[in-house]
Amino acid sequence: MMRVRAAAVLAVLTLVTLPLIPVQWLALRSRGPVKRRLPVVWHRIACAVVGIKVREIGTPATGRPLLIAANHVSWLDITVLGSRMPLSFVAKTEVASWPVFGLFAKLQRSVFVDRQRRSATARTAEELGTRLAEGDAMVLFAEGTSNSGNEVLPFRSALIGAARHAVAGEDGDVWIQPLALAYTRLHGLPMGRQFRNHVAWYGDMEMIPHFMNVVRQGAVDVTVVWGEPVRATPGGDRKALARTLESEVRRLAGAARAGRLDSVPAGPVLAASAHAILKSDENG
Repeated sequence: MMRVRAAAVLAVLTLVTLPLIPVQWLALRSRGPVKRRLPVVWHRIACAVVGIKVREIGTPATGRPLLIAANHVSWLDITVLGSRMPLSFVAKTEVASWPVFGLFAKLQRSVFVDRQRRSATARTAEELGTRLAEGDAMVLFAEGTSNSGNEVLPFRSALIGAARHAVAGEDGDVWIQPLALAYTRLHGLPMGRQFRNHVAWYGDMEMIPHFMNVVRQGAVDVTVVWGEPVRATPGGDRKALARTLESEVRRLAGAARAGRLDSVPAGPVLAASAHAILKSDENG
């Protein structure tokens, strides 16, 4: 029965995807809104077909430039977040060469970074800053890798510093919004630590078997929690800001996994903390 379901899901996704690919390629060469909005349509269809139910708490920031700092659990994160609003992702360079998924990443207008070369990070930061300044909402999986879904790893600060390159508007700063993803239910039942590997993709897990298992099973519930956005000014302490964002995402993700949704989000604490960090850095 699961094989029949998997075949049906893949058939529907193929029928939807093939005609949209050339449309998106053409849209990438234009200045219109289609290149930003067409991926949202595809991701929403994919969520519905695979059986991913998204619960959204809080709202994305409306201010621009906007950098979204999120935790990373699975390749599913792309489809979950991509179904919420027009945005693009920062991805490792290896993704660009992956079959199918690499093509999708390019069509989503991802920015690719070689995390093994520091010189490449600087070039990526410049490209990311340019995209932010142009008004694109960019998602940075700030841990630098995916994990088991039961924790949040330390945030890397290098690319968070790329927000400084977005200082092109009148305000001379950038909005950074923490975002937490938590996969909470499988077939309507609480997922728990022991079952979270069904969706968590990390370590040396192989992509195709993991992908096929998710497609066969379906019925995944995920909670997306938007934290309070903070306005980061040029010259701020990026390492301190990364630690503050990490702490907030860890708190939001933990509350969502535990079902304590009445305790999230509580943004003013983060905003006050980030403001203090930036002011103390400016005052030397």
